[in-house]
Amino acid sequence: MERQLEKGIQPVVIPTAEEVQLAKAKVQYKDDVFHFAVAGVAGSGKSSLINAFCGMSNRDPNAAPTGVSETTLEISRYVNSAHSEQFAWYDVPGSGTLTIPDWQYFNSQGLYVFDCILVLFDNRFTMTDHAILANCDRFKIPTFIVRSKSDQQILNVMKDMGYNADEDADCREQFYHIARGHYISETRQSVKNNLAEANLRDQRIYIISNKTLAGVVKDNWPKKIIDEVELLTDLYSTAYISRKFT
Repeated sequence: MERQLEKGIQPVVIPTAEEVQLAKAKVQYKDDVFHFAVAGVAGSGKSSLINAFCGMSNRDPNAAPTGVSETTLEISRYVNSAHSEQFAWYDVPGSGTLTIPDWQYFNSQGLYVFDCILVLFDNRFTMTDHAILANCDRFKIPTFIVRSKSDQQILNVMKDMGYNADEDADCREQFYHIARGHYISETRQSVKNNLAEANLRDQRIYIISNKTLAGVVKDNWPKKIIDEVELLTDLYSTAYISRKFT
C-alpha cells in the first residue's frame, strides 16, 4: 500500500463484514428502507437540499441545520414524515471538516452501506468527490450529481449581464431566459469536463433550486422548474427498482 501511495495510486479497500455491520448500526440502517446520502463541500447546500427532500423549510424545528460554514461533523439522519417508512436522508460531513485523506473518506464514513449517494457539485469536483464517485462505481451504488442554489446562480449571471432590480417585468424575463440558458449550458459542460479530467464515466448533472424542489415535493409547483421534477422522478425510480419495496 505504501508503494501505491508514493505513486499517487489510491488503494481499493474492501470493508470487512464487521465494519459493514457497524456502519449500518451507526446510520440506523433498515432492510426495508431506502437510504439516500448527500455529500459535498461546506456551503454547497447539502442541508437545505435534504430539508427540501423532506418537505421542510430551513426553519422547521426538525430540519437539518444550515449555515455558511459546515454544520455537520457526524452523519445525520432525516425523514420526510409522509415517507418515513420508505426513505431516509443523510447529511454527510464534508471532507474539509475532517482530518481524513481523500481516498479514506468513503470507507471511514461508511458510505458503502448507502443505497444511493448524491454528490453536490460546486464549480469543480474535489478529490473527495472523485473518490466517492469512483468507489460508488466499484460498490455498484447509484450516484446522482446535483448542483443546487441555481436560482441564486442564475441571478448572479443576470447581474453580470447588466440586469438591475429596477428593470420592468418583461425586461427581467428576457434577462432570466438568456441567463438561465447560459448557466445550464456552462454547468453541464463543466461537469462533463471535470468527469473526463478525473477519468470518471460521463453522467448527468441535475440543476436545481432547493426552494423550487421543496415546492415540487409539497405539490405546490413553481413556474421556474429546471431539473427538479426529473431529479425526484429518477431518485424514486432508482429506489423502487431496487426491489426493497416488493
